[in-house]
Amino acid sequence: MPRRAESLSLDRRAFLGAGLATGAAALLGGDLKTAPAAKGLVLEEATVDGLQAGLAAGRWTAANLVRRYQARIRALDQTGPKLNAVIELNAEALTIAKALDVERKAGKVRGPLHGIPVLIKDNIDTADGMKTTAGSLALADAPPPKVDAFIVQKLRAAGAVILGKTNLSEWANFRSTRSSSGWSGRGGQTRNPYALDRSPSGSSSGSGAAAAASLCAVAVGTETDGSVVSPANANGLVGFKPTVGLVSRSGIIPISHTQDTAGPMTRTVRDAAILLNVLAGTDPKDAATREADTRREADYTRFLVKNGLKGARLGLVKNHMGVHAHVDAVIQPALEALKAQGATLVEVELKSAAYDDAEFEVLLYEFKADLDAYLAGRGGLVKDLAGLMAFNEARRTDELPFFGQELLKQAQAKGSLADPAYLKALETCAQARRDITGLLEKHQLQALVGPTGGPAWLIDHLNGDSSSLSFSSPGAVAGCPHITVPAGFAFGLPVGLSFVGGPWQEGSLLTLAYGFEQATRARRAPRFAPTAPVPR
Repeated sequence: MPRRAESLSLDRRAFLGAGLATGAAALLGGDLKTAPAAKGLVLEEATVDGLQAGLAAGRWTAANLVRRYQARIRALDQTGPKLNAVIELNAEALTIAKALDVERKAGKVRGPLHGIPVLIKDNIDTADGMKTTAGSLALADAPPPKVDAFIVQKLRAAGAVILGKTNLSEWANFRSTRSSSGWSGRGGQTRNPYALDRSPSGSSSGSGAAAAASLCAVAVGTETDGSVVSPANANGLVGFKPTVGLVSRSGIIPISHTQDTAGPMTRTVRDAAILLNVLAGTDPKDAATREADTRREADYTRFLVKNGLKGARLGLVKNHMGVHAHVDAVIQPALEALKAQGATLVEVELKSAAYDDAEFEVLLYEFKADLDAYLAGRGGLVKDLAGLMAFNEARRTDELPFFGQELLKQAQAKGSLADPAYLKALETCAQARRDITGLLEKHQLQALVGPTGGPAWLIDHLNGDSSSLSFSSPGAVAGCPHITVPAGFAFGLPVGLSFVGGPWQEGSLLTLAYGFEQATRARRAPRFAPTAPVPR
């Protein structure tokens, strides 16, 4: 039976019986009581380097890590607070981990991700026992993908253990204008670990909540416009959307070949750089990545310079300030921290509204064309967008209980990618890259900075999402890299600071982001409060 979206009211008696702090501590310790011992292993806020050091010293094994993370998922995701971030666990994870332990014992270590458990979004193909559904019941019984997505091949080659798939906003949040981020017909509603009645944001909702709650070492999300950086903002994470074309999209259920990309979602900037090292690279099946091998850096971790903000010139996008008072209260001290570390802030203005309508037009055309191509190659009963809409109507109780599929209908009404309307919109969107690169060049800037978004809003299946602020569109439409770093909290809810750079400037952004992270250390692990404090 597919899981339905659950009631937003929680049975909190056990959780609150001894107070929030005690209840959270008991749940966090649950993984230690139900899995084999591994000396000194603490999963909460564990870094790739820390886990790797324990593996190298023999204090634990990859198999230990898989068992512990599985136990933690049982304690926090499936029971306890019931974050509902993981849509499916990989039944082969322990077998894979044991094989990697044998390799390590024989002296073969593939790299920093050898034996490290990773969660990936459920729109990324895996040719194993797991499903790939984009959260939709329409693909729940489809044949499994024939091959791994290219980035999954790279993760496996690097020694990562694919621990499972994460829930997401169904069809990567491109289904309704009134959708609830983190809800899917197959997976139900994902919750924000900082406040269980708040949205995890979308569409990489499960990857965001899972990484924030340390249900994995690192997670992979995907973004078309905001789907990595927005949930990273809402869940207190580092989210890195790379230049479109640095990371392959083949084997990822698409929205737009113009804007889609996968990216790291991690608790530290260093872990994001380590994961990007593996994800980046040319894929013969994705023409957009033809320059990736020549443009990528050999090692992104070399850009992690503690005083990387010294002498930097950053463009403060002033029209994204003054929108949300509580966000400004977090971001202003963050800006002062930038200046204290030696950065110069130059006020600039970047109006993304000029290409908002064109972006939407492009997404509608490309979603129809790209999804039809994916479904035709996937097999199963649903072979195209029209078939998907018919499936949803036939399964209204499961698929359309809260909101509709008007975006699918609008996309289906579009013509081919040769239509003049599409080509005109595509040309308008090209202005976004010229706007960003023009500002960077005019003012001699390393990056644009601004608040990533507002604090997480209340989950509301009746009215849908109510986000009040977003800095995702300029970099998304331009195909430029965008990294968000935790900046602080507004009444217990995370707020991030964004750095947006020119094409292929991932290394420069990592230097800035790492300098900011090391100067502020703003991230705090969630304590799974049922609700966020209410501003007075």
